[in-house]
Amino acid sequence: MQHIHNAWFIKDIVKVTEDMWLKGWNERNGGNISLRLTQKDICSYENDFYRHPRFLETTRPFKELANQYFLVTGSGKFFRNVMLDPEDTLALIQINEEGTGYHILWGLHNEGVPTSELTAHLQSHITKMQVTNGQNRVIMHGHATHLIALSYVLELNYASFTKQLWEMSTECLVVFPEGIGIVPWMVPGTDAIGDETALLMKKHNLVLWPFHGIFGAGATLDEAFGLIDTAEKAAQILVNVMSMGGKKQTISTNQLIELAKRFNVTPLAEALAS
Repeated sequence: MQHIHNAWFIKDIVKVTEDMWLKGWNERNGGNISLRLTQKDICSYENDFYRHPRFLETTRPFKELANQYFLVTGSGKFFRNVMLDPEDTLALIQINEEGTGYHILWGLHNEGVPTSELTAHLQSHITKMQVTNGQNRVIMHGHATHLIALSYVLELNYASFTKQLWEMSTECLVVFPEGIGIVPWMVPGTDAIGDETALLMKKHNLVLWPFHGIFGAGATLDEAFGLIDTAEKAAQILVNVMSMGGKKQTISTNQLIELAKRFNVTPLAEALAS
């Protein structure tokens, strides 16, 4: 009999939460992750599910996600502790038929609850399911240090912000050609910030929450992590460049266009024009 602790999705989320904590993106209980799972993913582990799973209501209905499964991090749970006790820090949930709430099938065994940003995650999952034909399965949020720092000193314009990051490393335009979306500062854990983030997720895979952190989306945990990691590396380079007196030369717009052609990606037009 297989145990859920040995499931690929538990092993993968344990690794990525440790990686994010080691990067300094997820201090204390900061940040959250959700991974959409299929019936095929979880069917071998149903013997580990609670006989009488707790039911919690959502702040709004999510009919589009009816019966969907998600592995999510818990509210108030430290990323550095996920590797030590996944069953206390994670939850496998299933949205009910009406989309009005979810059952906790496994995890959070000390009466914990899923991340306070669950609504924002679910809203972005709906968007990404629609625009990627179901390929996107991960929403990831962390407090990436240098991206946050730049939100204090750069104009919060998604086009110019994107281009500044593209200029910091040749790979950036290839990894996130659609650029980075930016919401205005908003109170976290609310439906409103989830709505704004989901709206931008129609066009972007990265959405900056100024003075707070970054939301990333991807088909896999590795893809979402790598996306944030690439943008954060570019932000770190830019912070270093600014501290050394600013740019004396950089990748030109024409060179960015050549790069896009070479790797067959369509760069954000507004960024190229900024």
